[in-house]
This record gives sequence, C-alpha cells and structure tokens, in this order.
Amino acid sequence: MRASLVIVGAGPRGTGVVERIAANAPELYAGPGLDIHLVDPHPPGAGRVWRTAQSPLLWMNSHAEDVTMFTDETVTMAGPVRPGPTLHQWAGVDGRTFTDRRLQGAYLSWVHQEAVAALPPGVRVHHHPQRALRVRGPREGRQQVWLEGRPRPLLADLVILTLGHLDAELDDEQRALASYARDHGLVHIPPEFTADTDLGALAPGEPVVVRGFGLAFIDLMVLLTEGRGGRYDGDTYVPSGREPVLYVGSRRGVPYHSKIGYDFTGERPPLPRFLGPAEVDALLARPGGFDFRRDVWPLVEKELGFAHYHRLFTAHPGRTALDWAEFEKRYAAGDPEQVAALVAEAVPDPADRLDLAVLDRPLTGVRYPSHEEFQQALRTYVERDLVRRHDPAHSPDLAVFLALLSVYGQLVRLGDIGPWWHGFFSYLASGPPGPRLRQLGALSRAGVVRFVGADLAVTAEDGVFRASSPTVPGWSVETRALVEARLPHPTVERARDTLLRELHADGAAATPDGLLAVDPDDGRVLDRAGRPHPRRFALGPHTDGRGAGAFTRPRTGGPAFRQNDATARAVLLFLRTLAERAAA
Repeated sequence: MRASLVIVGAGPRGTGVVERIAANAPELYAGPGLDIHLVDPHPPGAGRVWRTAQSPLLWMNSHAEDVTMFTDETVTMAGPVRPGPTLHQWAGVDGRTFTDRRLQGAYLSWVHQEAVAALPPGVRVHHHPQRALRVRGPREGRQQVWLEGRPRPLLADLVILTLGHLDAELDDEQRALASYARDHGLVHIPPEFTADTDLGALAPGEPVVVRGFGLAFIDLMVLLTEGRGGRYDGDTYVPSGREPVLYVGSRRGVPYHSKIGYDFTGERPPLPRFLGPAEVDALLARPGGFDFRRDVWPLVEKELGFAHYHRLFTAHPGRTALDWAEFEKRYAAGDPEQVAALVAEAVPDPADRLDLAVLDRPLTGVRYPSHEEFQQALRTYVERDLVRRHDPAHSPDLAVFLALLSVYGQLVRLGDIGPWWHGFFSYLASGPPGPRLRQLGALSRAGVVRFVGADLAVTAEDGVFRASSPTVPGWSVETRALVEARLPHPTVERARDTLLRELHADGAAATPDGLLAVDPDDGRVLDRAGRPHPRRFALGPHTDGRGAGAFTRPRTGGPAFRQNDATARAVLLFLRTLAERAAA
C-alpha cells in the first residue's frame, strides 16, 4: 500500500518541507510509493501572504539578495545541502531592490515546482485547494484529515501542519470596541492582514486613529495614499484628495527602524559568543525552568553588545580608547555594572555606545509642549534614522543585526518565551525599506499622517474614539474610525482556523502564550502530558518553535531550514519503518 502524507499549508513553509523531503528521500526512503497531499485554498508555493493576486504597491521588507529558499553549508542539519538561487538571482533584478510581493510569490511558486520535480520516482504530489477543518485518528493508526466541501477525509500516515500566519477571533478588548463601533455608527478595523482588509469605509479627509507603527502600518499607509491615487514628486507627496488623515501611535510611538542600506565588509563578529548551544542547553536543563528577563535577556544583551563593540574596535578603532584584546577580556568577565564602566572608559563618544533600553523605547520620559512640535521632532528622528542606517560609519548597527539573527536562531530552541522578544527583534531587524520611511516623512509634511506618540491610549466614549499619549500632555484627537495596524496573535484558543482549535480540544498542548507546543527536535505536536504525537507535526508561527520566517538571508544558518530538515527526516524514517513492517 502506498504511504500517504498530508501537509496542511502549501505556502513557503510547506514548500520548504517538500524541498527537504526531496533532498533526504534518496538516503532515507525507498518505499513502495508515497502520495503527498498539499491542502491549501491558496496557490502552492506563494500561499496566502505571497500570492500574486495582490496590490503591486506592497513590497517585501527585505532586499532581493537577502531572500532565499535554499540551504547552504551554514545550516546546521543532518540532511544534504541543496543550493539554489536567491530571489534577485532568479528574477534578474538588482540585489538591493525591494521587490513587490507578487514577484516573491512567483519565486516561491517556482521553488515549489522545483521541489516537486526533485522528488524521487514514485512520489506523487496532489494539491487540494480547500481548507482543512480537523484532524482525527488514533496515535498508532492512520489519521483522517477532513476538508471543507469534501464528504470523505484524506487518509494519512502522517500529518504536517504548516499553517503560516492565521486569522484570530477578537479578544475581549477588540470585541468591546467592535460592539461600541456598531452601536455608534463608527468604523473599527481589528487586527488582520492589511492586504485582505476592506479599507473602503475610511472616507477621504476623515481622521482615523491607527494603533500600531510596524509593518502592518506601512502597508496601510501605502494602500491609503498611493493606493488611492496619490503620488510622490521627489520628497513631496501630491495628494489625490481621497486620502483619510492617519493619526498613528503605538507603545513605542516611533516606526520600526529602517532596513540597513550597506553591505558588511571586513571581519565579522565571531558569533555566537555569549549565547550559543551550550548556554541554551544549560537554560533547558535548569530544574525549575528559566525566566526570560532574569536568565535569558542578560545573555542576549551581552551577545548584542559584544557584536557592536567588536565591530567598533575592529572597523573604527579611532573612536575607541583601549586595545580590543583588553576590552574583550574585561567585557567577557564583567557584570552589567562593570561592563557599563568599561564602555564609558573605552568608548569616548556616547553615540558609539549601545544602549538597548533607549533603542527600544526612545520616547520614554520625553515630553513636547505641543502636537505640532512633536510632528517636527519625530520627522527629525526618522530622518536621522535613515541617515544612520545608510552610513557605513555606523556599521556596528549591522553587526548588531547579525547578532540578532544569531540570537534568534538560538532562542528558537527555548520554545515559548513570550511575545516581547519577537517584537523587539522585528523593531530592530525587520523594519521597512528606507524609501518607505522617506515616504512617511513626505506624508507627515503633507498632513496626511499625524504622529500621536508613545504609550498610545485609545478610549471609546461620548460616541467617538479618542486617542492620546503622554508624549504630548493634554493633547488628544477624536475620530469616528479606529484601525488596529497589527497582525492577529496566533493562539490556539482564538484561531479562526477550526483545525487548530479542534486539535487543541483533542488534547494538543498549548503554551502560556497560546502557541501550539511542539517537540523542539522534530516538530512533533505535544499533548498535555508532554508526549510527542507519533503521526502529527507542526511548524511555523502558530507553534512555540516559531522562527524568524520561512525563508531567510543566505549564509545565516536559517533556523526554519534546520527545522524543515529535521521534520522531513523524521517523516521519512517513520514511513520507512512502516514500509519495512508491511514487508516483513
């Protein structure tokens, strides 16, 4: 009998698993045939997020040269390396280009086709353009995967969930805001994917409160300006007259940092240094577990600081006052107070010192006497960030970026460490293209975007939404529309995906943060007793093994590639054992 594998989710993560199955099958599987069923209502490869049927105004937030779906020798894995082109090599575009998402979707579709073509003879792939509703079946027997509109389930020896980013039911706050909006004839747009949002209810000239200053805001900004016929004349925005006025704020009150606009040259910091496999092993072995802030963050902070100062001392020695060897020795041995004193001694200019607290919350304690003065101040902040992120004289910033990637790859092994780290990583390392922030400045000068400030407070009272911030004491704005510019939080309890909710109801464990708990070694779904399910796997942002993305920069050891390889090998070994038993 032919073996059967069902992969729910045929986007880049599902494609990555197929690629790893193709790479590992010659070594691990020579069974009587295998049917791989891909279940996804969206096109295989691109999936929902990267589908080609979306606005060409929406860009990737990575350079084309920094996007690959192929492994290289920096990936720590048991399977073979199968190199392939980056996005820019495949598309023949400038590597420094921020391509639109439709081109990325075409690249992913090609990668999917190549992965399928590389599968051994006897392995067939079937795409089912439907939603998977639930998975049932005994731990020791075939699984049943029920699809929308299909009277009989798919039978599977194994199931892999690569669901990607998910929609979520509203939490208590969002339900209250939605109810208030209905009762008072207001507009409330909850956290969701901006490319899928109906923005028609946001009227021209209408003030709109936008809560969130990350990448979802950038998409919203683009669709409500250029998407409504506006255009840029150099650094000046020429409105179409159809734009609303966006009053934007967030916890930090500032946009994510611009992508860095230069290449690394010279000696790279030797990473990992203070947070590597040995330190992660020690954290996982703690009898009472670990606390992120107490036990993990000091290691992260020291790792990022090491990368920053290594680059400063090796590439810009004229801005330092000690020999690197002496600095490194004292830095490695020092506690936080000793390190602070060392940095003050060895780095004369405070602008060359790494202060993660100020980076994270630049408006903490900062107050402006008027709303207009804050507008100019934040425009200046964005302009300075753009200059700094495109000037190699500040190359320690790029070293910190590389350290963030290294740290992320290590922290994946710790499971659910809460949402703060992921937000901090995205804020520093996964911000918008520089041109988008230049556009933000132009929109601010044109009055289309207005900055509210940090610790944004939104209230629903007197028939309107009211937004304020301590950044400008005493100032507030009243609007009849509120947009939550952020992605939904992918918890198993609130996921709109019935498959995930039913899996949880059927005994799958969830972390305190609401993520699906999986075995860090191979992605098997864990039950509430901590037992790995022998026939169910899960990879991606809905799990506590979530990484920085399904694709990554070349030569950075992409954690997702490592996870895909481990899962693919576990799947093939399981299927080989089944085949051997059947033949015995």
